[in-house]
Amino acid sequence: MLEQGTISIHTENIFPIIKKWLYSDHEIFLRELVSNAVDAIQKLRMVARSGEYSGDVDHPEVTITIDKENKKLAIADNGIGMTAEEVKKYITQVAFSSAEEFVQKYKGEGENAIIGHFGLGFYSAFMVAERVEIDTLSYREGAVPVHWTCDGSTEFTLADGQRTTVGTTVTLTLQDSELEYLEPARIRQLVRKYCDFLPVPIKLEGEQINRQIAPWKSAPNSLSKEDYLEFYRYLYPFQEDPLLWVHLNTDYPFVVNGILYFPKLRPDIDVTKGQIKLYCNQVFVSDNCEEVIPRFLLPLRGVIDSSDIPLNVSRSFLQNDRTVRKIADYIAKKVGDRLKELYREDPAAYVRLWQDLGTFVKFGSINDEKFKKQVEDILIYRTTAALTSKERDDVWAAEGGIQVDGKTYTTLKEYLERNKERQGNRVYYCTDEVNQATYVQLLKSQGIEVLFMDSFIDTHFVPWLEQNYRDVKFLRVDAELDETLIDKSKESELIDPTTNKTRSEQIKALFESVLKKPKLTIRTEALKADAPPAMILLPEASRRMQEMMAMMQQQANVQLPEEHILVVNTAHPLVQNLLSLNQGTIIQTSGTSETGTLVEKLCQYIYDLALMSQRAFDANGMQQFTERASQVLTQLTTMATR
Repeated sequence: MLEQGTISIHTENIFPIIKKWLYSDHEIFLRELVSNAVDAIQKLRMVARSGEYSGDVDHPEVTITIDKENKKLAIADNGIGMTAEEVKKYITQVAFSSAEEFVQKYKGEGENAIIGHFGLGFYSAFMVAERVEIDTLSYREGAVPVHWTCDGSTEFTLADGQRTTVGTTVTLTLQDSELEYLEPARIRQLVRKYCDFLPVPIKLEGEQINRQIAPWKSAPNSLSKEDYLEFYRYLYPFQEDPLLWVHLNTDYPFVVNGILYFPKLRPDIDVTKGQIKLYCNQVFVSDNCEEVIPRFLLPLRGVIDSSDIPLNVSRSFLQNDRTVRKIADYIAKKVGDRLKELYREDPAAYVRLWQDLGTFVKFGSINDEKFKKQVEDILIYRTTAALTSKERDDVWAAEGGIQVDGKTYTTLKEYLERNKERQGNRVYYCTDEVNQATYVQLLKSQGIEVLFMDSFIDTHFVPWLEQNYRDVKFLRVDAELDETLIDKSKESELIDPTTNKTRSEQIKALFESVLKKPKLTIRTEALKADAPPAMILLPEASRRMQEMMAMMQQQANVQLPEEHILVVNTAHPLVQNLLSLNQGTIIQTSGTSETGTLVEKLCQYIYDLALMSQRAFDANGMQQFTERASQVLTQLTTMATR
């Protein structure tokens, strides 16, 4: 038999486009040819299950052979094979996918195992080959082996072949510019990248080079903790072990399998870039799953495999449609279910992982209303409350709180319920445990509970909380003084007949005259014990505006707003002594200039201490503070030794 013909193309000049630009990377050809080979094996299995074939299907394999001398690369399978008519139908008609027709014929016989649905993958071979040959023998009784060859033009030759076993071999004579694919190391690298989890052994030089077993296709109860960890380490070598994982496994109303891992997060992580690998029937498609994964889950890692995700012709990009959105919703729900399960079954583990998990949960709550409703009861916050409770292992559940390793965590609902009589609908929170320690300690001393919201996402999360809890007033610990901090018994003051001012008015006037900051508001309050001599307050609205402007301008550090409040504690001994010193009643010297200079330095020093309690100085501010501190101490010791 000898027959010549012309490849049927419905659009003129499309063949050169297919050869050169069908795929963005030439290396994709190996994925397509190996996938086709696996498809052929799966088809033969389906035919055997239907009773149409009684030959051997128990030893499937794909074999890759390299012939450097003749620049040939061959991919062979022992799958279903083709007759001459099938070669003409499925190979010589571009974009006529045999998989689609086959799936319809054998529907219900495992059609989801078929990879290709486009009919163009075979022609990716021409991106790297100057000639492509097919040697194939169909499983059908009495079938004749077929040899097909094409040099990359629209002309082909179809003749009797020499193959004696059922299956197909595709042989590429590579272009001179593509000889890298004759290197075994390069082939191994590509098989590992694209075909590592295909369910058929892939052999090169007599050795199986793919893992073959896809853990995400296994039943969750068949995998151990070490199995999950080993798979993660394989996908992401040299990374810390994940926090926990979610196994996806559903076949209705769509097919989705996968394993998603929660990695440990760093503040500099880019939450807009995903690291989840997308597979279609165990064939690697892309590192980009942004259309399938909800935005807030992009920092997750792992694998998603679905034959129901609509890919474009090159399988490289997703087509966003209703199915994709439903799959995204399913994944978000499964993640939420897993978090709730952990919270319910092992609250101690949940709390210990919260520093990392909290970012996912908060980011998801901000960006997805369905997810927010799912997890709103497991949003927890570290708190200053010291709850009394009955010990249960290392976890205490008390008054709506959980204590683990000496730290207490609570939900917002529990916080409000616990403090409604004392604080009403006010929530005090801290964003910097070190720099705001003075404020936190002062509130704690008066029995006021403070929540810690100090992760990098909380700058966005607090405004979101305010939108969702409009009847609750959120106050950062340095925003305002709670009335319980003010000593009412010391509020009434006598007027000094010499100045016609109260002590508070004198102190305020003194600081205003020394600091000379027009935009600084000075308040005087008699604060209770443990309060420092002075404190900086940043009104909530102006502070947030400052932070928003800094964010828009991409400033690394938010500067202290010029318009802030200095609260001077009139009940503090240092402030009282300062006023007495200014009136000349404590230290008598030969002149008033020395005392006046000391008063000015002490006023500035008290202001410096308040600034330090608010945030650390920059280099220049620290230098000035050190110089002032040295001058004050020197002058005090000089006066004391006279």
